[in-house]
Amino acid sequence: MPRPLRLLIALLALGALLLVGWRCLRDPSTAPAPPAAPALEAGEAADASPQSEDPAAQRIAADLRKLADDGMEGRETGSRGYELAAAYVAARLAEAGLEPAGDDGGFFQRVPLLRAVALERGARLAVLRGGRTIELRYGEHFLPWANFDAPSHHVEAPAVFVGHAIHAPELGHDDFAGLDLAGRIAVLLPGAPESFDAHQRAFHSAQREKLAAIAERGAIGAVWVSTPESEARVPWARQRASAGNAAMRLRDAGGGAIDGFPQLRAVATVAAAAADFVFADDERHAAQLFDAARAGTLRGFALPGTLAIAGRTRIEPFESRNVVARLPGRDPALAAEQVVHTAHLDHVGIGAADAEGDRIHNGALDNALGVSIMLETARMLAAEQARTRRSQVFAALTGEEQGLLGAQWFVSRPGAPRAAMVANLNIDMPVLLAPSTDAVVIGGEHSSLGDAAAAAAAEIGLPLSPDPFPEEATFVRSDHYAFVRAGIPAVYLDGGTISADGERDPKRALAYFLRNCYHQPCDDASQPIQYDDAARLARLSAALARRIGDDEARPRWRDGDFFGERFGTP
Repeated sequence: MPRPLRLLIALLALGALLLVGWRCLRDPSTAPAPPAAPALEAGEAADASPQSEDPAAQRIAADLRKLADDGMEGRETGSRGYELAAAYVAARLAEAGLEPAGDDGGFFQRVPLLRAVALERGARLAVLRGGRTIELRYGEHFLPWANFDAPSHHVEAPAVFVGHAIHAPELGHDDFAGLDLAGRIAVLLPGAPESFDAHQRAFHSAQREKLAAIAERGAIGAVWVSTPESEARVPWARQRASAGNAAMRLRDAGGGAIDGFPQLRAVATVAAAAADFVFADDERHAAQLFDAARAGTLRGFALPGTLAIAGRTRIEPFESRNVVARLPGRDPALAAEQVVHTAHLDHVGIGAADAEGDRIHNGALDNALGVSIMLETARMLAAEQARTRRSQVFAALTGEEQGLLGAQWFVSRPGAPRAAMVANLNIDMPVLLAPSTDAVVIGGEHSSLGDAAAAAAAEIGLPLSPDPFPEEATFVRSDHYAFVRAGIPAVYLDGGTISADGERDPKRALAYFLRNCYHQPCDDASQPIQYDDAARLARLSAALARRIGDDEARPRWRDGDFFGERFGTP
């Protein structure tokens, strides 16, 4: 067979194979989910979403395509693309008839920030023990954390293993019992004991809580030792690939980092495979400690010798913006109170190229879709002849991907009307890639908002389903949690789990997305987004907002609720 003919046949066969694969990728809810399934093609099939005759769905689709356009450059916090997206959202809110509720009578609320990048040059983690020095290798064995308080740092001190670094006397648990951390480096594991329930485990697993606990006890540094479980969620290779990315913190009036924990002068993370270097020469090795953590029998102890941690950080101040608008309430007695709607506008920007050479992380589902649904909710409420008794505030927030920073500033900034905020309705990354008949209200069990959501859903004929993945503890992982920490009842509205046609499975589509396109360039507008479902979620949000806005009583935490007792006002 002549070579040109052989080449033509090969190309035709390859084209047929790619066509079959692309048909599966266009509809991930019907595709199998193998461990290394191919990602959606970026930039192709812009009409993959089913067409809708619902004007609300069409408006949501138009907003999403604009916010997830390549011209927005992935909307990284403080970037040019983010600013373009913020201007677009402000214009849409103004067109809907909302009034500005940001700084200086405008739609924008300034969010002061610090950006810090941990540098490879000068990074060091060494174990000095038994007359020898074990030097861990950057990237392979350890990664330094950015230091928001100094461009360079060096700490050498004795170390103490503190288990999960959790003090929870109400649960009969204290990892610090009998240990002295003053002037020492804390060595700790991520996570929390499996004996804790999902909400307790989520709260006590938070890095912020652990760092606060060890700083409070006088530690001057910290070394996180990854576990097989933590690396199953975030593989070490992914951590290493993102090591050069900027970390961010809110910036206080003096120019310092809020929640920067300056007492902890050096922090680093060690790979699970290198954990035995940290515990070298001790009678306990890493595998035993990992087993004890699973069994709930973990105990702390002082380590022999010292640890040395050094590093350099590039630090710079900058600023981003929340977009904030308001529909004033009609009741003079209640109009000062606010129902706050939130959706984060930021994403992760431009990163390493994927297999197709695409570097823009468009963030269509995460979270251009959430913002677009929030915009439609605002339009629905603004178009109604009678406003709710309480005011409705809409905030497209910055810095969620960096630790809920925009939400934290909105709630806790100097002069914030925290007492006036009666509830928060948050929408983040609704993965609407398969048609469903229901919706999910995450966190409804914690407060009377759950009852209000059930009534609102019944009003529009929408069944509610429970959180399909409660073990993921989503209730502490998006902007609404900043409101929860301020004592404000909140819920997270999400897409449904019951298939509308018996063929395409929303839960399978979610699992496929998380495995293949979460924080990847393929999270773009070419996905088969179910805009009718998005419009239905906007209607649920509007119906719930009306109930909260008109109810005589403010939402309240349920008696005995974990978050209500910890954060709610008496």
